[in-house]
Amino acid sequence: MRAYADNDYPADHKPDWKIIAGLWPYLTEFRGRVALALSLLVLAKLATVSTPIALKYIVDYLDQNSGQDLLLWIPVLLVVAYGLLRFGSTLFNELRDAVFARVAERAMRRVSLRVFEHLHQRELGFHLDRKTGGLARDIERGTNGISFLLRFTLFNIAPTLLEILLVAGILLVVFNAGYVIAILVAVVVYVVFSIKVTEWRTKFVREANARDNQSNSRAVDSLLNYETVKYFNNERFEAQRYDSDLEEWEQARLKNRLSLATLNAGQALIIGVALIVIMAMAVTEVASGEITLGDFTMINAYLLQLFIPLNALGFVYREIRQALVNVERLFKLLGDKPAIEDAPDARELAVDKGEIRFEHLHFAYRKDRPILQDVDFTIPAGHKVAVVGASGAGKSTLARLLFRFYDVDEGAIRIDGQDIRDVTQDSLRAAIGVVPQDTVLFNDTLYRNLAYGRPDATEEEVHRAARMAHLEHFIHSLPDGYDTKVGERGLKLSGGEKQRVAIARVILKNPPLLILDEATSSLDSLSEQAILGALKEVSEHRTTLVIAHRLSTIRDADTILVMDGGRIVESGSHNELLATGGHYAHLWEQQHRGGDN
Repeated sequence: MRAYADNDYPADHKPDWKIIAGLWPYLTEFRGRVALALSLLVLAKLATVSTPIALKYIVDYLDQNSGQDLLLWIPVLLVVAYGLLRFGSTLFNELRDAVFARVAERAMRRVSLRVFEHLHQRELGFHLDRKTGGLARDIERGTNGISFLLRFTLFNIAPTLLEILLVAGILLVVFNAGYVIAILVAVVVYVVFSIKVTEWRTKFVREANARDNQSNSRAVDSLLNYETVKYFNNERFEAQRYDSDLEEWEQARLKNRLSLATLNAGQALIIGVALIVIMAMAVTEVASGEITLGDFTMINAYLLQLFIPLNALGFVYREIRQALVNVERLFKLLGDKPAIEDAPDARELAVDKGEIRFEHLHFAYRKDRPILQDVDFTIPAGHKVAVVGASGAGKSTLARLLFRFYDVDEGAIRIDGQDIRDVTQDSLRAAIGVVPQDTVLFNDTLYRNLAYGRPDATEEEVHRAARMAHLEHFIHSLPDGYDTKVGERGLKLSGGEKQRVAIARVILKNPPLLILDEATSSLDSLSEQAILGALKEVSEHRTTLVIAHRLSTIRDADTILVMDGGRIVESGSHNELLATGGHYAHLWEQQHRGGDN
């Protein structure tokens, strides 16, 4: 599976406009609201294009009756109509936005949830390769981009085109084709110029986004590794690297802004020339008496009314292109299928006895570096099997394969005869409890981190799990007790305390199968003995796979497997393996000599 990268697309890549069609499902949930919003949009535009007509009659009445006795109620009535039309235009637009707000906000909610669920479905390899900071920025920009596309495609481009057609029709009927031709030429030149220049500057938008992702990823990564930075006095080094990324981002943003200035200046020039040409035509006709002063005022109002949204159309087109870039990355992320998926006919795992069978496994993270080679063994129901060996021998890979973070290349893993690839991942993982080597906690209270093992557990059940994991004395020593905040990734707790939280979670989950992946590696000898008692109690009558470094912790295992180079080279009980004088005996002697027994 190809890793997620910040540079999936070259800077000059053109986004697919079909992305807009992909937004249709988010509109169908509220068909009635969308229809009402479009109706209000049409009413707003009708009111808008009627306003200059009312203004024309006001000016003509005052001009034609200048110096005569005026019937004040006529211009007053016209002024009221003019004011009501302007108010109606604004009112209908605001009502349209209010009606459509639920549609746009719900779309953002739906997409955000879909992305969140999709990321949790992705395989472990994706999350090991990802850059969290850049990924978070892509999600944020993508969801905001969807809202923008929904709002402005429907309520800016479409109404602006409608207004251009209405104005062109009115000018053609009331005046002559010259005005329509001049306006259409100006619109065409404006649109073509805007599209061409916007296409040219899209590469600068992409570059700015990529540099933004890069700098944000660097900042998040550095702050997550705060302690490591301090250990090596590398604050200045980290600041220099971050500033280097910011410098690239600054340059990309500068190019983006300069290209935007070019676009804005060109658009302003086109509009200025069009206004001069059309107003010159109108002045000439007023002077010759072909049109009235009111007609001149109406033409001027229409031009201002037309070119303001047209100018906005240029802005919207630019923003839509940028939104497409952002949404494209989000949709691409959603389009990448997880490497590990349930089979179409997957069924629920049924754990009866709990026997686990590893059948002639072959596995490699990379094809040129095999990890497991013909690994074959069985963990009988209710038994504890420990796997030991040097670092890199493939011990933890067994646990990852059993939990189905990866699928085997050859062979099979069966639980009570069921191939784990034929059952749902949800039911498989619900049946397995894991105490990992490195426990990462949520930035929340201690109680909620404990209850994460079973969120619907009662308070008494959570407290009982804490007692069994020998955490209660520590918790009572804290000023805030169970309400103590553990900090990001649990950094306010020691390694041993975090490990006990992990054990308490598994106790609370109460699964039939256990994986203990060096579960006591962060504990001192005194704590280790206390935890071993709890682990022994919780693993009793459960099928347990123990990945161990300290051999002293697995002396009570029913069977000990010794791995070397991705193969099982020895198998037996603690005493049996010592008696053979092989790999296990050598490892035991090394640890015994080092005092780790």
